[in-house]
Amino acid sequence: MYLGLDLGTSALKALLTDDKANIIKEESASYDIHYVNGNGTEQYPLDWIKALNSILIKLKDYLPQVKSLAISGQMHGLVILDEYDNVIRPCILWNDNRTVKENNLLNQDKELIYQETNNISYTGFTLAKLLWVYNNERVNFNKIAKIMLPKDYLIYYLTGIFVSDYTDMAGSLLLNVKDRTYSQKMLDLAHINIKQLPTLKESYEVAGLVKDNLKKEFGFVNTKVVLGGADNALAALATNTIEPGTCNISLGTSGTILMPVKEVINLNSYALHTFSHIKGSYVMGCILSAASCRKWFLEDILNTNDYYADENLIQQADTKDLYFLPYLQGERSPHNDPLAKGAFIGLTSQTSRSNMSKAILEGVSFAIKDSYNIAIDAGIKINSLTLCGGGTKSKVWCQMIADIFNLEAKTLVNEQGPAYGAVLLAMLGDKVLAFEDINKFIKYDKTYLPNNVAYYDDKYKYFKKLYPALKKVFKKRD
Repeated sequence: MYLGLDLGTSALKALLTDDKANIIKEESASYDIHYVNGNGTEQYPLDWIKALNSILIKLKDYLPQVKSLAISGQMHGLVILDEYDNVIRPCILWNDNRTVKENNLLNQDKELIYQETNNISYTGFTLAKLLWVYNNERVNFNKIAKIMLPKDYLIYYLTGIFVSDYTDMAGSLLLNVKDRTYSQKMLDLAHINIKQLPTLKESYEVAGLVKDNLKKEFGFVNTKVVLGGADNALAALATNTIEPGTCNISLGTSGTILMPVKEVINLNSYALHTFSHIKGSYVMGCILSAASCRKWFLEDILNTNDYYADENLIQQADTKDLYFLPYLQGERSPHNDPLAKGAFIGLTSQTSRSNMSKAILEGVSFAIKDSYNIAIDAGIKINSLTLCGGGTKSKVWCQMIADIFNLEAKTLVNEQGPAYGAVLLAMLGDKVLAFEDINKFIKYDKTYLPNNVAYYDDKYKYFKKLYPALKKVFKKRD
């Protein structure tokens, strides 16, 4: 058997499969997000360990048969340990925005940052968090012996080995994605040395075996722990978005578009991320609010969770002159503006709930297309599109994306995302699966063909003008 773990923002998810990647059992355990001073988000790494232990107890009868496991993890988080392996402070999460000052300082020389890391700084990236700790918690900073990403802490707990992989470390702003080495210039900017950072390996390599004390406690028998990787890379693996020409859009709390490339390319823009993939690299755009926009409107504003009724209402809704900007948490790609604001534009006394619901889906889709167009302009060619995430439960939304991107869009039978990607990596690490055979495990569900392209092409032209216009308004007010 094989075990895939996904250390998400709100819960740890586990998939147990046989050697054909058929799911035998699923488990999950949740933990809290702690909000700090309005713009900070943190978690206690010990809560992740408690969640993992609770899952392992539930799976205990199966664990003697687990040959290997792999872990997918939320990106960019900062976990710091002292010389005694004690966690120094809570993990600062990927969606934390306290680092505006540090981020702006780093981006004063975008050319240097990009040359060294193939990215620029964003408030959520690990390097900015390190600088924040340096500037605001110097006592804590001076205690740092080990710097980890969230899933690396679980690997360290399971194996006692201080290691990370390229896909996850690519989002730290400490790695040169092109050269696949730590950047000494970035380390110098962060006031750290290479001894404080984990050894780097490929996602499919084995980190080590489960420790003896955990073998005894949970029943593992010489189980390998495979490195695993960043949640976006593993979600791409689970949708077979590995080779150039493929593309995956994830409609979760946030929204991502991921496009593999053979080698790192010059995007002629600082607007997108270039991260390491399981094979090669990928270009990614990330918007901070996707399905969460719809959740906000239905549950927080309308006080309903009847998504099915909403789906029926919006099918015939007219949104010709109605627009929605989905920047409820600021924005990452392509604007890199933590102060961006959301908005409805074009409201009249005749605007209905269904009009507004449909405009939200359009606005999120257009925001993702902003990143897609930058990649296309840089010469990336896309032939196929898969959709994953909770948003794919909406058939209206899936059809809308096929129209807006003018691509055939497919959803998956197995909507397990990063956890399923972790299972495939566990099998790759155990050498019972080869990359060329991954497509055999990907089963598609529905196919959506574009049929309203001209309408959305025209509407998108106006959408693109709205963010720059409103930014000018808010700048004048400030």
